[in-house]
Amino acid sequence: MGLDIRIPLGLIFLLIGGLMSVYGFLTRTSAAIYEKSMGINLNLTWGLLMFVFGLVMFLVGRRQKWQDDPVNPRPWEQGNRPNH
Repeated sequence: MGLDIRIPLGLIFLLIGGLMSVYGFLTRTSAAIYEKSMGINLNLTWGLLMFVFGLVMFLVGRRQKWQDDPVNPRPWEQGNRPNH
């Protein structure tokens, strides 16, 4: 089975969201930066949302990887394999 796209996509969103969140957290007191966005710290807000989305994508990709695998079945399915 090939690489699940959710794993690298989740890692990209985790990385970029984390960087945006850190930048937004460090510049939260700079009013001049957030003047164009009506004083809303969009870096922190969207950085956190991207981080959470990336975490969900990564965890779902990792969880789905071992499900429905006929070569390496789940522990509770090992007893139901036919004998050849």
